[in-house]
Amino acid sequence: MNNAESAAPVQEGVIRPSPRRTKRKKSFKRTLVLDLMLLPAVVLTFIFAYIPMGGLVIAFQDYKPWLGFAKSSWIGLEHFQFLFSMPENVQVIWNTLIIAGMKLIGGLIAPLVFALLLNEVRKETFKKSIQTFVYLPHFLSWVILGGILLDMLATKGMINQFLGAVFGLEPIFFLGEGTWFRIVVVTSDIWKEFGFGAIIFLASLAGINPSLYEAAEVDGANRWQQTWSITIPALIPIMIVVGTLSLGNILNGGFDQIFNLYNPLVYDKGDIIDTFVYRVGLIDGKFGFSAAVGLFKSVVGFVLIVIAYRAAYKFANYRIF
Repeated sequence: MNNAESAAPVQEGVIRPSPRRTKRKKSFKRTLVLDLMLLPAVVLTFIFAYIPMGGLVIAFQDYKPWLGFAKSSWIGLEHFQFLFSMPENVQVIWNTLIIAGMKLIGGLIAPLVFALLLNEVRKETFKKSIQTFVYLPHFLSWVILGGILLDMLATKGMINQFLGAVFGLEPIFFLGEGTWFRIVVVTSDIWKEFGFGAIIFLASLAGINPSLYEAAEVDGANRWQQTWSITIPALIPIMIVVGTLSLGNILNGGFDQIFNLYNPLVYDKGDIIDTFVYRVGLIDGKFGFSAAVGLFKSVVGFVLIVIAYRAAYKFANYRIF
């Protein structure tokens, strides 16, 4: 009996499922439990992150709470025009860019340098103790650290007393003068986060092939030459990734930190978008204008995140999706 005769007859009118559809059904059944575990998080995200987006309509309205969305008058782009027409509003944007940019640069260099130095420590007990010590500030809130800094940097605080006793300097108004305030904000943020930020660099250092260092030692290279020729080039891809992904947060100057440290004396150089929105929207009751400022920040942040991910993929071959 030939193959044609042995083949089972094909029933007319019967639609067989495609292999792709069958494979999709099997995949769905296999991941069903995981999908159900993810469902609560998806629902909460939808309720608290997506549904409130409907409130962005007040950025284009002369919003009155007692009138609601439906009855408040429509004014179009007036809030955005006012945002860029007032010098103090533009200054807030520049303050945010300057403070966040300084934090970005310092937050990249400090963890890298710390990771390189810690990598040279050979005594494990001492190394772990240092790691634990520098990680701790990351887990303290700015409410606590803000109170500590307010006491330490006061005109009669510990820092000014030390500077006066050792160097004979007059008390410095660290939190009352704009330039000093920026320095304090950036420095304290780097101090708080550099230990935790060094984790990713330490992980990258652990992945470098030890045979490269052994070959360099055979060639007579010292520790500095090994660091410059092997360690730093190996860290360049992760440095690019960390730097480009941080661009998405360039408009996040750190609300919780600045809110706990600033005062009206430093509004000209210390007020950022987040604190400005809080003060104008919740304190002064200008809900429509504050929504417009927040929407502007979100749109710019979204564009920067897209650019950052594209740059990370192009220069470091890093991608999430």
